[in-house]
Amino acid sequence: MKTILVVDDEPKITQLVRDYLERAGFVVQVAYEGKSGLSLARTVKPDLVILDLSLPNLDGLDFTREIRKSSNVPIIMLTARADELDKLVGLELGADDYMTKPFSPKELVARVRVVFRRMELSSHPVEEIVQVSDLTLHVPRLRVLVENRQIEELTPTEFELLLTLARSPGRVFTRSQLLDAIHGVAFESYERAIDAHIKNIRRKIELETSDPRYIITVYGVGYKFSDSL
Repeated sequence: MKTILVVDDEPKITQLVRDYLERAGFVVQVAYEGKSGLSLARTVKPDLVILDLSLPNLDGLDFTREIRKSSNVPIIMLTARADELDKLVGLELGADDYMTKPFSPKELVARVRVVFRRMELSSHPVEEIVQVSDLTLHVPRLRVLVENRQIEELTPTEFELLLTLARSPGRVFTRSQLLDAIHGVAFESYERAIDAHIKNIRRKIELETSDPRYIITVYGVGYKFSDSL
């Protein structure tokens, strides 16, 4: 059974989320402020974190910065802070998804399941390797090599996005198409999320993020994986 850590200082919200997740078959741990949530995350090592941004003692963005120093555990941010800048900062720090309050508990459970489906790539019994020029993706292990150099591990969402692009070099994907590819189901589109994920991927795989070799921006449309390597 998958363990989910919910970090939120609103007891009614945490109870609602816990009820729906437990009915869906997950084990749920709860923390009501940032520092204890971070300590619990390091002790319990949950399979996924649902995280509020406005937390006592340590806010959600600082929580994410700290946990990302040692873990790529998937994070879904669940918060009343709907400002676009907050969303982008959260995603650029490595969050996998972002939902704003008020929210649908059923949709939250659906998004959790989508993240876990992406994680199942790592336990797939058949080895799949996608290679484009000097970039190699080992699908079951979520492992990426650039010129035989293992790069910093990508989050499941980042890996799935890179894999989608690398499987079709030269094909131009709109942001909406990439959202559909990484979510697996149609959610309300937040297309700027793709820009944040692409920025993270480039930071990890490109030697020069200002002059990327692999993921090319097609202005006014979206992105493609280079077909001229």
